[in-house]
Amino acid sequence: MRLIEGVKIKVLKPIPDDRGWLMEILRCDDEIFERFGQVYLTVCYKGVVKAWHYHKLQTDHFAVVKGMAQVALYDLREDSPTKGEINEFFIGELNPLLIKIPPMVAHGFKAVGEGDAYVINVPTEPYNRENPDEYRLPWNDPNIPYSWEVRMR
Repeated sequence: MRLIEGVKIKVLKPIPDDRGWLMEILRCDDEIFERFGQVYLTVCYKGVVKAWHYHKLQTDHFAVVKGMAQVALYDLREDSPTKGEINEFFIGELNPLLIKIPPMVAHGFKAVGEGDAYVINVPTEPYNRENPDEYRLPWNDPNIPYSWEVRMR
């Protein structure tokens, strides 16, 4: 798959032992790291679509730490060589990845599988409650060529 310009992924590696397991998600010495704004957890209920939104300043770093999520990205940038392209990932316990999502790339996710999806995000900017850098589009926006429906294979 060709990644949208500026999108990067990092394969995450669970490290198990007799007590449980640990998994590093994002380190300041990772090539994928840009800067730290905050860390938050969002939970998506099974079958729910949380989409579409984008940022003008902030870069997001998504990792699913419990459950599975269908994550979709759509490049809105007029000057991008990948304008209008879609990337789709299925990430979580069965495929631990970190996805770096640059500004002006619309994104969303849907919990898939047996339960809810627990998504950790490490954005480059702290949330500004008075003037949020968050812009929304409908989950089924006709201008975005993507369907959240299950495709029977």
